[in-house]
Amino acid sequence: MTQKAGTSHRPSTLTVKGRDMRLRTIGFVVLAALAVWFIAANTGSVTVRLWIPTVTIPLWGVLTVTLLVGMALGLLIARRRARR
Repeated sequence: MTQKAGTSHRPSTLTVKGRDMRLRTIGFVVLAALAVWFIAANTGSVTVRLWIPTVTIPLWGVLTVTLLVGMALGLLIARRRARR
């Protein structure tokens, strides 16, 4: 793909309360809010088997750890792809 001389590609933005915000940022905030709401709504206890030991912990703890591990792996993969 080629770009015309003098034009540059800018990310899509939306003006919110007088500030330009990238659509990607807005999407991230919405997904983060949904994840927090989902975690807060699931407060029951669950039994988790960790190879040998079996532990009973609140579901919100399992969901929070899963979310954090997923975010860490996503950042790691994004960083590795950016180096290429």
